[in-house]
Amino acid sequence: MNLTNKTAIVTGASSGLGAAISEKLIQNGTKVYGLARTTKKLKALQENLGGSFNPVELDISEPEAVKKWINSTFSEDNIPDILINNAGAGSFGKLDEMASETWLNMINTNLNGMYYITSQVAALMKKNEGGNHIVNIGSILGNMGRAESAAYCTTKYGVQGFSEALFKELRFFNIKVTCFNPGSIDTHFFESSGITPHTNMLQPTDLANSIVHILQTPDNMLINDITIRPLNPKKPETN
Repeated sequence: MNLTNKTAIVTGASSGLGAAISEKLIQNGTKVYGLARTTKKLKALQENLGGSFNPVELDISEPEAVKKWINSTFSEDNIPDILINNAGAGSFGKLDEMASETWLNMINTNLNGMYYITSQVAALMKKNEGGNHIVNIGSILGNMGRAESAAYCTTKYGVQGFSEALFKELRFFNIKVTCFNPGSIDTHFFESSGITPHTNMLQPTDLANSIVHILQTPDNMLINDITIRPLNPKKPETN
């Protein structure tokens, strides 16, 4: 796909990987609707990225709000070309000590929210013969378990299964679906599990460049699943 003059939706766009993806898409000529629950960080990102970044305050775990925004923003004559399902909640700890509200928040954001927005966008994409692409941000923990991460692993295994089924469902509508599974990223996402970010972790900008490369693959080439790890995951030694 040639990204110039395309339109993308990026969920969880206010920081970290979502912000990096938004920036790289805009650098390649794409108009981006950046979704997040609060506008403060989105507005700051817009000041940095310019008018091609459109901040949208939206909680994707609220199905009626998602439907209302999609219907008011897009139509059969204005179809988004790209959907990046990046929004994700992560809380870590012993299962028997985890509040049910914490478990449900991860399910509602990481799985239900992804379904709510993807189902609406896919219906529009089916009407576009020019080709579209959905990228679901999974995790290395969608392929392997980790102690004190049962809830998060459950959701990311779900993202893996959702993506696998969806690519088979949509491929003949000329819609690509990719499950993008990074290892540890140099952000504050995993700090609640005692993992401190460091420079040997994957860098958001590098991952965003990889996603752009996947989007730019030839029309009849599909990278449906990819896992990316740090070569050396150990924290750098300090003198």
